[in-house]
Amino acid sequence: MKTTLKAIILSALSVFTATSQDKKATAHFYDFSADALKGKSISMKSYEGKVVLVVNVASKCGFTPQYKGLEELYKKYESKGFVVLGFPCNQFGSQEPGSAEEISSFCSLNYGVTFPMFAKIDVNGDNTHPLYAYLKEALPGTLGNGIKWNFTKFLLDKKGNPVKRYGSITKPEEIAEDIEKLLK
Repeated sequence: MKTTLKAIILSALSVFTATSQDKKATAHFYDFSADALKGKSISMKSYEGKVVLVVNVASKCGFTPQYKGLEELYKKYESKGFVVLGFPCNQFGSQEPGSAEEISSFCSLNYGVTFPMFAKIDVNGDNTHPLYAYLKEALPGTLGNGIKWNFTKFLLDKKGNPVKRYGSITKPEEIAEDIEKLLK
C-alpha cells in the first residue's frame, strides 16, 4: 500500500512539474500587455519584429539622466527597428512619486522623451507586473532575480526573446553595440 501511495504521489508531482514547465516554456514577451502612460492597454505583440529595450525608470533618481541616453538610442535606431519601452516604478526610494501627467511632462520637458512610456508599475514583490515577472525569470540578475534599482534594462531580439539584462549603472550608450548586433 505504501508503495502504491508513493507511486501515485510521485506521478501527480511529475504531472504538476511537467505542466509548470510547459507553462513556463510557453510564456513569451508578446503574450503580455501593459497600460500606456495615457491609459490605453498596449500589447507587446505590437513590437513584434523590433529589437526592444525594456527599462524601469524614475524621475527623481541618480540615474534619471539616463533618459537622455535612452532617447538618443531610440532616435538613432528607431528607423532600423528598435524601440525603448519605459516603465515608471516607485519602489526604489520613492523616486517616482508623480502622476501619469507629471511623469509625462517631466520626461518631455527635461529629456525630450518620445519613446513609449507606460503606466507606473511594480517590478518586485507581490504586485510585480506580469511582464517583469517573466523578464526576471528569463534573465535572472546577479544575486537573484529581483530588480535591484531603477534603470535596470532588458534587451530583447526581433523575435521577442530576452537576450541580455543590464544593471542600473550600465549607461544606455554602452548597450549600442549589442543593439546593432541584434538589428542585423
